[in-house]
Amino acid sequence: MTHLWVRAEQRPNEERVGLTPGGAADLIAAGLRVTVEESHARAIPIDGYRAAGCEIAAENSWPDAPRDAIIFGLKELPEDGTPLPHKHIMFGHAFKGQHSGRALLERFKAGGGTLYDLEYLVDENERRVAAFGYWAGYAGAAVSLKCWAAQQQGVNCPPVATYPGKDALLADLGRDLDATGKPRPTAIVIGALGRVGTGASGLCIAMGITPTRWDMAETAHGGPFPEILAHDLFINCIFARPGTPVFVPKSALAAERALGVIGDVACDPDSDYNPVPVYDAATSWDAPAIRVHSDPPLDVMAIDNLPSLLPVESSEDYAAQLLPSLRTLTDLDQGVWQRAETTFGIHMKDL
Repeated sequence: MTHLWVRAEQRPNEERVGLTPGGAADLIAAGLRVTVEESHARAIPIDGYRAAGCEIAAENSWPDAPRDAIIFGLKELPEDGTPLPHKHIMFGHAFKGQHSGRALLERFKAGGGTLYDLEYLVDENERRVAAFGYWAGYAGAAVSLKCWAAQQQGVNCPPVATYPGKDALLADLGRDLDATGKPRPTAIVIGALGRVGTGASGLCIAMGITPTRWDMAETAHGGPFPEILAHDLFINCIFARPGTPVFVPKSALAAERALGVIGDVACDPDSDYNPVPVYDAATSWDAPAIRVHSDPPLDVMAIDNLPSLLPVESSEDYAAQLLPSLRTLTDLDQGVWQRAETTFGIHMKDL
């Protein structure tokens, strides 16, 4: 019997989960064994999983799970260097030149386990089967606007926290923007046709901002892009990869510009292909923005788990997208799982 083990997230400010109680009941009915760890932070309570027929395990007990269990989480594992003997489903952030990714792959090599990276679960047309993109863009645009509002009042953006739903987020953000006493800022979204860009544009529109929307056609010439500097906000929704243009080079810091806030929703500062190389580390919920230039100010928002700002909505959306693939875990040698394992194997050869 295929055994799926849903671990508790161990990263701070991470309340999402990739499987809902309803989805768990579906998998159990299809013949899978499902274990769900207790969690002090998960936005969806454990009682729903218990009622669905899941086995309940202690929080963070996954290292002692049966060797044939498939460990399923979202964000990264504790960086303790221990070998990883299990099969893991998660966002590994290890296949795009991230410098920290090599250490994770070394742990899989030492333990003999396998990484099925959620970012690389793709269909036969190489399209991702599930993504948090819409909510990443939505929340990323919201926090970027909060950073802009704080900047207008001469202060740093205060810490952010989860919201019970998007209506509460919109109401809070509206108060922040109104408190500036200024018209709504201008914004440009790059990657606007994708899931992330659609979410970012949707948030802007909800707040009375009509963003400039660019995608591949507008950026194909490779730069420079003076239009970005002419907007108050730039929201980057394009994931770093070979060939991605540099949108805001370091030379832009001291240039004449209206640009005051960069919302790097894609957030790949650790990549050799970072399209916004004016910063080199992700920001946090406690300190959402980093100031990379003081006169005139330029702040970068680069939180790398933005969908958790709206953990229930983003979890339910993502879990619904992923469930059809989880049903096929009984046959790891075909479909999305076989393609993901092939991708893992290619990158393991580079060690």
